[in-house]
Amino acid sequence: MAKAVHSMIRVLDEARSVKFYEACFGLKIAERREWPDFSLTYMSNPEIGFEVELTVNKGRTEAYNLGDGYGHIAFVVDDLDAEHARIKAAGYTPKDIKTMTHDGQPFGKFFFIEDPDGYKIEVLQKGGRFQ
Repeated sequence: MAKAVHSMIRVLDEARSVKFYEACFGLKIAERREWPDFSLTYMSNPEIGFEVELTVNKGRTEAYNLGDGYGHIAFVVDDLDAEHARIKAAGYTPKDIKTMTHDGQPFGKFFFIEDPDGYKIEVLQKGGRFQ
């Protein structure tokens, strides 16, 4: 059986991205590796085994083109309203909280936020299929 272990995103400014993922999602650097042309920084927290891998291509000065195929990564939280307020108070700009239904039944409560490189991140209220 396969197990998902990380999702990689390319970032321009490692320090700015580390600060964002620490402040918004409580992720800490689990490991960092350096090569001549790039570096890899793995971030996680004690609650999950899944990591976000920040890849920095050295010498790059312009933003990455995310294209029209990138979707999002999602995090589940115990108290969506409190997390929305906390992230906003930390100086970031989460979008409004939304509720999604399917066949007239509640499906999910969530908001989106973009990281410093423009990657979309969904933050979901824990419950139902989102544990």
